[in-house]
Amino acid sequence: MKALTCKELVELVTDYFEDALPLTERERFEAHLKSCEGCVIYVEQMRQTIKLTGMLTESDIQEPARQKLLETFRNWKDQPRTSSTG
Repeated sequence: MKALTCKELVELVTDYFEDALPLTERERFEAHLKSCEGCVIYVEQMRQTIKLTGMLTESDIQEPARQKLLETFRNWKDQPRTSSTG
């Protein structure tokens, strides 16, 4: 089994959280976490970010920040996903 790179892990983290990775990819993801403290920290930061942003209500976000977030997400969503080779 080919080892996962840090860049590949970053690209797969959402699917990992959503339990959408095929078994072999999930195994590669978790094997990488066993040997890469930086990625362990990254995954934990992402978990915390998801948890905290999930607690926000629309009234918690001031209008200029809300508009900027919406614009950023729209632009991100419209960007084509590219696969990593390493």
